[in-house]
Amino acid sequence: MRKKILLIFISLIMMVPIFSTGSKELVIGCSVYKYEDPFISGTRAVISETAKNKASVIFADGLNSQTVQNNSIDNFFNQKVSALIINPVDRASAGSIIRKAKELNIPTVFFNREPFVEDLKIWNDKTYYVGSIAKDSGLMQAKIIADYWLSHPEADINGDGLLQYVIFRGEAGNQDTELRSEYCLQGLTKRGIKCDKVASSTSYWNRAKAQNAMTSILISKGSSIEVVIANNDEMALGAIDALKVNGYFTNDKFMPVVGVDATASALQAIENGTLLGTVLNDSHNQGRAIFNLAYELAKGNIPTSKSIGYTISEGRYVWIPYKIVDKSNFREYIDKTETIGL
Repeated sequence: MRKKILLIFISLIMMVPIFSTGSKELVIGCSVYKYEDPFISGTRAVISETAKNKASVIFADGLNSQTVQNNSIDNFFNQKVSALIINPVDRASAGSIIRKAKELNIPTVFFNREPFVEDLKIWNDKTYYVGSIAKDSGLMQAKIIADYWLSHPEADINGDGLLQYVIFRGEAGNQDTELRSEYCLQGLTKRGIKCDKVASSTSYWNRAKAQNAMTSILISKGSSIEVVIANNDEMALGAIDALKVNGYFTNDKFMPVVGVDATASALQAIENGTLLGTVLNDSHNQGRAIFNLAYELAKGNIPTSKSIGYTISEGRYVWIPYKIVDKSNFREYIDKTETIGL
């Protein structure tokens, strides 16, 4: 009970009214699952920048607690904001949020964590989702790995014809976790590569947790590992941190590691030769699409592909495509990630 009260108190402190420069007539509330996630941080920066001279956006940190996030959203409801932008802690919470938003006539845009279809249908006209198709990122990771594996026979360290891998998963039940993991392995199989899982760690998208897990895995199974797959860049970088301590990336001792997001730190790792590749999770275009949708809804308009500058599919989705990023093209994305603070 004390922990719950403390989290709610912290959420009130963290719900700092970070207003973008612009109209004071339109106020949009934006609650994200946690500020410290680099991808979410970058998306927030783009939303704030895009909102300038148009609307005021209040950001709230969910602190990775659905209880905290619910409290911040209730505060937005009480303030009668013009629209909501929600990156849910738990996608299963979307239904109750949409029902309350519908009752109060506050249109809502979800992003990054896709609500269930049946929840989005609760209020067809004024509920939208902006994101990327999760399975595509897994297939793109598979392409990065397969291209390397098939062109570097020495990568098969023990010569058994199997790709021995470690996988770092985001969190159990999360859609991105499940689909990125599943389709990465499917993509490798379609390229004719047989895989053998050495170890798996659920590291909650966190660099330090992944580093600790990788350290333990290296102690017990280090000689068996040939590839490291991570559901995001932070976990990939954590694995790299552990690998460095164990002598990798020096004297031609290499371990292929792949991630997702293309954060600034990941791009630096590609440049340094420690990250084989990543998949761009385009926070720049997602952030712009998110705000443009919320802005049109806040004004009482029915958004169109033309009015928001992005294609609206099935009346409720805006899909921003993933892109492979590796040594051949990473420089194209450096300036963009630095600008938005990723």
